[in-house]
Amino acid sequence: MKDTDQPILHKDGVSYILPFILVTCCFALWGFANDITNPMVKAFSKIFRMSVTDGALVQVAFYGGYFAMAFPAAMFIRKYSYKAGILLGLSLYAVGALLFFPAKMTGSYYPFLLAYFILTCGLSFLETSSNPYILSMGTEATATRRLNLAQSFNPMGSLLGMYVAMNFIQAKLNPMDTAERAQLTPTEFAAVRDSDLSVLIAPYLTIGIVIFIMLLVIRFTKMPKNGDQSHSINLGPTLKRIFSIPHYREGVVAQFFYVGAQIMCWTFIIQYGTHLFMSQGMEEKAAEVLSQEYNIIAMIIFCISRFVCTFILRYLNPGKLLAILAVAGCFFTAGVIFFQNIWGMYCLVAVSACMSLMFPTIYGIALTGLGDDAKFGAAGLIMAILGGSVLPPLQASIIDMHTLWNMPAVNLSFILPFICFVVIVIYGHRSYRRGQY
Repeated sequence: MKDTDQPILHKDGVSYILPFILVTCCFALWGFANDITNPMVKAFSKIFRMSVTDGALVQVAFYGGYFAMAFPAAMFIRKYSYKAGILLGLSLYAVGALLFFPAKMTGSYYPFLLAYFILTCGLSFLETSSNPYILSMGTEATATRRLNLAQSFNPMGSLLGMYVAMNFIQAKLNPMDTAERAQLTPTEFAAVRDSDLSVLIAPYLTIGIVIFIMLLVIRFTKMPKNGDQSHSINLGPTLKRIFSIPHYREGVVAQFFYVGAQIMCWTFIIQYGTHLFMSQGMEEKAAEVLSQEYNIIAMIIFCISRFVCTFILRYLNPGKLLAILAVAGCFFTAGVIFFQNIWGMYCLVAVSACMSLMFPTIYGIALTGLGDDAKFGAAGLIMAILGGSVLPPLQASIIDMHTLWNMPAVNLSFILPFICFVVIVIYGHRSYRRGQY
């Protein structure tokens, strides 16, 4: 039977449709968290009168949680089950979201970073559990297609996160721009800050309650077993074994650069658009809101492209398609750098179409053939999300220069995503040459 003819949610006569639906809902839930957070770099910078670099600490805390918990999550899942990992992940996600209320009461920036860190420790458990769980819900021949299908619902959560950020946070913050806030007295600043923080935390408290309900649904639903051969934890030998496999080792590197590119393109589209539209005479807040609207368009394109690419994978080698899309990403990113008009924004939006396939395809290629080692392999790939913590502050530090070599620094800062796409081109090409899928 050809791969295109095989059902992707059945194996040995067992249907995995209901478990697939529930776990796929988790993909949407962490997509929401990711993309309500990206605009918060700009929001926190304004609320606390900080630089872009200081605001980018949100991303450091957010993606640092992924890094810190990936291997502890893998060991927990190996000892217990994918379901247990998902339940613990949802618990930490809910706790982190609800901690936004006491963080707001302090009136300080750093308790929010702690809340983000705890929240993303939960996301690390969720992703380390859910991705290989989806891969296991059918035959290995259809695993990459199945993961791409599940990941197609991630941008739906992302779209909701962006919509909430734009309409329930950014649009409701005090309209004072950065310069006006700098002129406030300490008492006036504290009043504006506390009002803005009350606006900011409301969606997080709501999602915390939603996550708790989802936890209860999964807790009382019968889910498939792991099917492991062993529950022993031999971390050192396992890591040595999996990192000796070229397509896995290179996949971790490619994933690091992919996540960095994704977060940079989705976070700093706000700074890019704000600079562009203000240079055309628009006020700062209006420019920020318009930039977020372009960000939502980018996510819609990302979502549509994910479904299209999942269909194309029925007929095209994943490594080849990955390389083609990464080349297109390089092309559009070059446009973001060199255009200083609306065409640069169009190119930045178009980059999302190229990125849609990348995370699950790199993931699926890297875990091919790992068998019972897939949990620790998944942890290495989730740790690679550290790229979203390391690279955005580097881009923010470039943006804070304002002008560089007689060009807007925000434009030149996109040289970093360009480099990331070059790395992915190389991985996709090497995977195709190896016949990896």
